[in-house]
Amino acid sequence: MSESLVALIAEAERLLIFTGAGISTGSGIPDYRGPQGVWKRRQPVYLQDFMASQEARVEYWDYKLEGWAAFRDAAPNATHRAVVDLERAGKIELVVTQNVDGLHSAAGTSDERLVEIHGSNRAVRCLDCEAEADPQATYDAFAKTQQPPRCSECDGWLKPATISFGQSLRQIDLERAAAGAAAADAVIALGSSLSVTPAANIPLMAAQRGAPYAIVNRGETEHDPLSVVTVRLDGDVGELFVAAVRQAIG
Repeated sequence: MSESLVALIAEAERLLIFTGAGISTGSGIPDYRGPQGVWKRRQPVYLQDFMASQEARVEYWDYKLEGWAAFRDAAPNATHRAVVDLERAGKIELVVTQNVDGLHSAAGTSDERLVEIHGSNRAVRCLDCEAEADPQATYDAFAKTQQPPRCSECDGWLKPATISFGQSLRQIDLERAAAGAAAADAVIALGSSLSVTPAANIPLMAAQRGAPYAIVNRGETEHDPLSVVTVRLDGDVGELFVAAVRQAIG
């Protein structure tokens, strides 16, 4: 454990926490870009292909069905709970997560302190009218028919309420994240390769204002070479971060 990370947490009053897939692997959620990541064996389906091609829609839903049980049954782990502990200690300005597993919310992070910048797999939404459908029933129907599901309200295409490749992030989420970065007095990135933009720019917004910037990740990140990084820990995110939180806030 780094005493520098402990000091950063102890001194901060308005932390921006930025999280990626590396914090959820301990909950059984697969990584995407790591050595054993999902994208090593499956290619992502872009939104424009989903809209244009039945084959792409079937491929997309088949991939989502493959991972659905893991998302449905996953439980928050010690890292998610440590973030909640920081909020209860009055130290959280905002939690911005790239993860679509809903585990920050399940752990107890409050809605007003959370931005799921890439959406959530725990909801299914119509791309046209934005009506929502029951996820389990939708997955069950696809598993039975292999037909991409359509909206019962307007007949538009349904898909999980996540941001697909080629799909714009929601403006309201970007604005909330930017406001959190502007207000933060320190920022910690956890379990992210920091390679996906514009999401990965969010912690930089705080760091470039002069806020101390800590990165905790197993393996290299895109931000490692940057001079604004003040603390860099390579290893198990859960062990390093949870121990630092416990020491900083008791």
